[in-house]
Amino acid sequence: MQILDGIAPIAGRYDGWVLDLWGVVHDGRRPYPGVAEALAGLKARGARIVFLTNSPRRSWFVAGMLDRMGLDRGLYDGIISSGEVAWRMLHERTHPWFERLGRRAFHIGPERDLSVVEEGAAELVDDPARADFLLNTGPDPERGGTSAEPYRAILEDCARHRLPMLCVNPDRHVMVAGEKLICAGALADVYKALEGDIFEVGKPDPAVYDPVLELLGIADRARVVAVGDSPHTDLAGARAAGLDAVWALTGLAADAHGVNPDGDLLAAVAAREGVDPIAALRALRW
Repeated sequence: MQILDGIAPIAGRYDGWVLDLWGVVHDGRRPYPGVAEALAGLKARGARIVFLTNSPRRSWFVAGMLDRMGLDRGLYDGIISSGEVAWRMLHERTHPWFERLGRRAFHIGPERDLSVVEEGAAELVDDPARADFLLNTGPDPERGGTSAEPYRAILEDCARHRLPMLCVNPDRHVMVAGEKLICAGALADVYKALEGDIFEVGKPDPAVYDPVLELLGIADRARVVAVGDSPHTDLAGARAAGLDAVWALTGLAADAHGVNPDGDLLAAVAAREGVDPIAALRALRW
């Protein structure tokens, strides 16, 4: 697999860029070196840039996080988060899984994720026995973010009450400032073993790319490329949506394969995962 040092060699091939956030644009605390310059280089060439993230918070909340990291809003054209898509689906209730969903939710996750149920999308209750569904946005401060095992008891209680789970972040792990933490997808794996009914919103579901392409305003998918650090979500989602993909070797990829992986190794991993990125990228820089 070809490994690019930066995006300059392929910048002219694409009019639209779909970028993952955690592990590609930033490390959970601050943007990676060179990211702002890379985005500015693309914008100077007329490219459209949308961030697509499996964050379980609404897009406005994610934009505020990027503001606090110092990333200028002029460097991108929009954000679609799994939290935004889940919020829309909870409001619209047109999807068959959501049509039969009650309105009372028992939440597992931190309070900062609750934008996903704002404006009457759901009513929170504090007991699984009173809930219609389980809202899973990921680990909470009380039980921690390094293992799913502390959540097993409450997940078993939810399973006993046959609560369908809405998982608002299909990622299993994320890198935050060099530390590998679990995401909502890791809790969904436990719930699946308990034979729970689970609906995951976010990559790799190709449906989440529709609002992204709408924001980009580019009809020809051959002129759009997605960049992500996870074969399971980013690269598989791009493939399902009919987009070219570039594998960023930061974030989860760096944790799994080191900072200077061999191209043949990456090609073997991609083949095993059933994805076919056009290249790998050492970092999102020009």
